[in-house]
Amino acid sequence: MQKGKGRTSRIRRRKLCRSAESRGVNESYKAEFIELRKWLKDRKFQDSNLAPACFPGTGRGLMSQTSLQEGQMIISLPESCLLTTDTVIRSYLGAYITKWKPPPSPLLALCTFLVSEKHAGDRSLWKPYLEILPKAYTCPVCLEPEVVNLLPKSLKAKAEEQRAHVQEFFASSRDFFSSLQPLFAEAVDSIFSYSALLWAWCTVNTRAVYLRPRQQECLSAEPDTCALAPYLDLLNHSPHVQVKAAFNEETHCYEIRTTSRWRKHEEVFICYGPHDNQRLFLEYGFVSAHNPHACVYVSREILVKYLPSTDKQMDKKISILKDHGYIENLTFGWDGPSWRLLTALKLLSLEAEKFTCWRKVLLGEVISDTNEKTSLDIAQKICYYFIEETTAMLQKVSRMKDEKEALINQLTLVESLWTEELKILRASAETLRTLQTAFP
Repeated sequence: MQKGKGRTSRIRRRKLCRSAESRGVNESYKAEFIELRKWLKDRKFQDSNLAPACFPGTGRGLMSQTSLQEGQMIISLPESCLLTTDTVIRSYLGAYITKWKPPPSPLLALCTFLVSEKHAGDRSLWKPYLEILPKAYTCPVCLEPEVVNLLPKSLKAKAEEQRAHVQEFFASSRDFFSSLQPLFAEAVDSIFSYSALLWAWCTVNTRAVYLRPRQQECLSAEPDTCALAPYLDLLNHSPHVQVKAAFNEETHCYEIRTTSRWRKHEEVFICYGPHDNQRLFLEYGFVSAHNPHACVYVSREILVKYLPSTDKQMDKKISILKDHGYIENLTFGWDGPSWRLLTALKLLSLEAEKFTCWRKVLLGEVISDTNEKTSLDIAQKICYYFIEETTAMLQKVSRMKDEKEALINQLTLVESLWTEELKILRASAETLRTLQTAFP
């Protein structure tokens, strides 16, 4: 047998291939990370477990320097490293925040500090951290309108709400920014621009960790729960891991313990929560492949698309669903139509003489084989409709990628969302075909 041709050799090559795919390129040598580690060390943080690295698929993240065991502390960041509203109030901005009425929100305080420190450049004490923050974000609020128009309808509506919210946040903050003019030689309008505030808003919204609510007298009553955590915020999200993360009041550190095991040189992940891909896209600007929480939402309009228009009880049925909370969060998932979606369709499919059984439907009781079959048939029609719509949107995005090279990154992100939804719909269609075999 030739050397390297045997079974053992093939297994070794497969292992090396998998290892190469998951192993990142260590970036500890880069100037910005050398400076960040020095800055963190001055603030009493040292870490031998993790190193910054660039990974295929996820980009910049943190790599294990050694094998990590279940329950092990993977990072413990001292309070002195956290950027909180306490940091802002203790700074040169504190006097201006304290005297401003009505009191600024905790979010405005954090965003103002970020914009001001970024403007300070080399003079900022937070420069090493600011240098490793993203220069731009991919949340829907940052996307071009023509790209937002390509999103699923429910996500598009939320994206437009998000944009309106940030625009209102900027407009309502301009007077406060004007009060800061004595701190700057340049006009504050040029420093605290919409784009600058948008960057700061996205930084807080996508990277902040949660702290227990606290109340600052000089700030508004809105929850003050956000802290920026340098270095720790390089940890990427995976829906397949679990961690325990919280601020430890005894050690005065923000601590993360893993409930998973990590081999040396693997990317270490945390979980932002059991979010579907539309939520991840909206709040964080990315899509998670093979996300077990991913789903496709069914709107009220599509819910009734394949029901008979002659049903005189339809308005009453819709009213019942609405009153009992069954008109929203109706979805297709990896394992087929959700229980809520099928329940809604069963109630909507009730024949006139069975209408009085609607309470039993909501309790999960089977009314008849006919009702079961009808609801599955309608679910399948809705699923096929979504498959056609999703396929058409992917073709549209593909054409735009050829025509709009400047938008290629944004379009690729939208494409990944639709691609994951198509996978879910195909899995649901297969499940529905299996379920329908029980009703020949």
